[in-house]
Amino acid sequence: MIKSFKPIVFENSKILILGSIPGVISLQKSEYYGNRQNSFWKIMFSIFEKEFSENYFEKINLLKINNIALWDVIETCQREGSSDSAIANEKANDIKNLCHKYQNIKHIVFNGQTAEKYFKKHLKTIENIKFYTFPSTSGANARMSLEKKLEIWKKILFLNSLCI
Repeated sequence: MIKSFKPIVFENSKILILGSIPGVISLQKSEYYGNRQNSFWKIMFSIFEKEFSENYFEKINLLKINNIALWDVIETCQREGSSDSAIANEKANDIKNLCHKYQNIKHIVFNGQTAEKYFKKHLKTIENIKFYTFPSTSGANARMSLEKKLEIWKKILFLNSLCI
């Protein structure tokens, strides 16, 4: 059984980004998106026009100052390797409760279609929350260029501005 991390969430969080569940390298490093092949952090630093840093504290701080929370749809599951297609016997995180506790969260962005699929399977929807599915930042999503992913993920800036 694999277990996801606790949410990274702040009182000022307005947008919740949901992945599926951490991959092997992320679990080994105990860091969200710890695999260098995943472009999540590169995209976040680029969107907010900050110089990229490998420092995990700086990565988390970037989310905090930009009103972003981070979690995974799946709390526990069985999986060999890191492939989302190998997920079995999954149990969802209590995302509804998190959104109830942090009522500034008005938007959920799924990091890829797999996160959306498992959310809809287990949770369906959450009242007063708008949902968006952006392309997976995973290195396995190689059919889309980093530039195209970045272009779509820049919509985070617009969503953030809606929450003022």
